[in-house]
Amino acid sequence: MSPLLFDLSKSPSVASHFVAEMRNTSIQNDRMRFRRNMERVGEILAYELSKHLPYDTVEVETPMGIASSKALAKPIVLATILRAGLPLHQGLLNYFDSAENAFVSAYRKHHKDGTFEIKLEYLSCPNLEGKILVIADPMMATGASMVIAAKQLMEHGTPAELHFVTAIAAVPGLEYVRRMFPKAGIWMGALDEELTAKSYIVPGLGDAGDLAYGEKTQY
Repeated sequence: MSPLLFDLSKSPSVASHFVAEMRNTSIQNDRMRFRRNMERVGEILAYELSKHLPYDTVEVETPMGIASSKALAKPIVLATILRAGLPLHQGLLNYFDSAENAFVSAYRKHHKDGTFEIKLEYLSCPNLEGKILVIADPMMATGASMVIAAKQLMEHGTPAELHFVTAIAAVPGLEYVRRMFPKAGIWMGALDEELTAKSYIVPGLGDAGDLAYGEKTQY
């Protein structure tokens, strides 16, 4: 597979409107709207991703005859990082509705000196051998969560293709993921330039998990 890098914001569309609403502090606190906008971005990125997947030609019987059609050639596994990734995952699942699913529980374990490490506590995954693995996380900040998740998931088999899907990426995270998985496709709703000293995306949109599901106690 040739490496793919897709930034939805490069071409103006209604997707840019959805991303703008997710960023907007006067709108994003409507949790239902935030989740739905994230889901919409997932749907649009799923459609764009689908254009680059392998297809077989199949014969389909209709009430009036036989139609030559295209069908996905390989099974898809949609993986997401809990809990923030669930709305984005649902958007992908709305389009790849027969996909198998994998879930990873990962979070930032913060230390008193301001540093953090990625802790992974739970993983549920089908056999990935020869399948198309799509990993969704709404924010690709440092890229560490996606890389750790991908490595753990691929202990369940070697996929034929690997794709990462995110609503907003930061340049440092994008560069890290591309360095670790140079053949993977990366699909973004938008790309931001900076990270703060605590590795949050600027301008970003805040904490996607909190905005979707409410604030949590910090570890």
